[in-house]
Amino acid sequence: MRLNIVSAAFAAAITAVAFPALAQSDTRLTGSGASFPFPIYSAWFKDFSSKSDGITVDYQSKGSGAGIQDYLNKVVDFAASDSAMKDEDIAKAEGNVVLLPMTAGEIVLIYNLPGVTEVKLPRDVYPEIFLGNITNWNDPKIAEANPGVTLPDMPITVVVRSDSSGTTFNFTGHLSAIDAAFKDGPGFGNSVQWPSTDKLVKAPKNDGVTATVVQTPGAIGYTEYGYAKLTGTPMADLENKAGKFIKAGGEGGSNALASAQFDDQMRAFITDPDGENAYPIATFTWMVFPKSVADPVKADAMKKLVEYGLTDGQAMAESLGYIEMPEAVIEKVRTAAEKIGAGS
Repeated sequence: MRLNIVSAAFAAAITAVAFPALAQSDTRLTGSGASFPFPIYSAWFKDFSSKSDGITVDYQSKGSGAGIQDYLNKVVDFAASDSAMKDEDIAKAEGNVVLLPMTAGEIVLIYNLPGVTEVKLPRDVYPEIFLGNITNWNDPKIAEANPGVTLPDMPITVVVRSDSSGTTFNFTGHLSAIDAAFKDGPGFGNSVQWPSTDKLVKAPKNDGVTATVVQTPGAIGYTEYGYAKLTGTPMADLENKAGKFIKAGGEGGSNALASAQFDDQMRAFITDPDGENAYPIATFTWMVFPKSVADPVKADAMKKLVEYGLTDGQAMAESLGYIEMPEAVIEKVRTAAEKIGAGS
């Protein structure tokens, strides 16, 4: 029954980006990429399309890596990625790239432990779980952080992404920042070589990881907070750099973003945020637009979409499990968006 609820929730989200056929004079923007922001982008694109005269947006959630590849292959108008484009990918696009952080979110560790609704995971524990060194839920290191919680004698099944994923990039970037063995082992990237074990399961996209954890007793996996919130899946409290256990949601994500520093391509990487009350794993997620657009009407539609995301779209963030971007970041994005359609 629980898995049916999960499936129904995501089916509803997918339905939100299906639109009727357009009149010949209408403008259609097509995009693909990250699953991390799919719930909020679905809401944005449906609302924007209903309010915009003659503009609709179609978006396919297929993973950050696949979205960037679609953009490089020029089969979509824009892409979305949780890992900002690397210099080599920008070079492949011949510099025809405007990177814009459009929303932000927390990466959470969801788990399936019958009868256990709250778990704390120290920062010297959860990397060890994903390295395959801590393999049972009643491990002494987990038990020590959870006095009064009856942890079952149950093997841990680790659920990771099977596709090229910006969520994986940010999650493994964090693990590499706080654990030398993880940095020297799997390392970080959109795809990594996870430890070989019969208790590791791979699933596509954030919704696939979430659904797999929900149907697998003893499982733990990483996903965007909005997916956990949407499905009511338990999330671990994680220990941050200051030594405090922080719940996802609330002010923890905003506190994490406060330390972000952007480069000239509007890229920022928050691998281990400062701040006493910062949630430890948070990231911006980007849209990728072209500088050169043959059709000025389409370029104008792209700019209108960005402005919608910076205004009405931000107001939806908290209710959907995302982080409203700081005003200073919004102004930077608004200025950078003027490059869309301006040429190289």
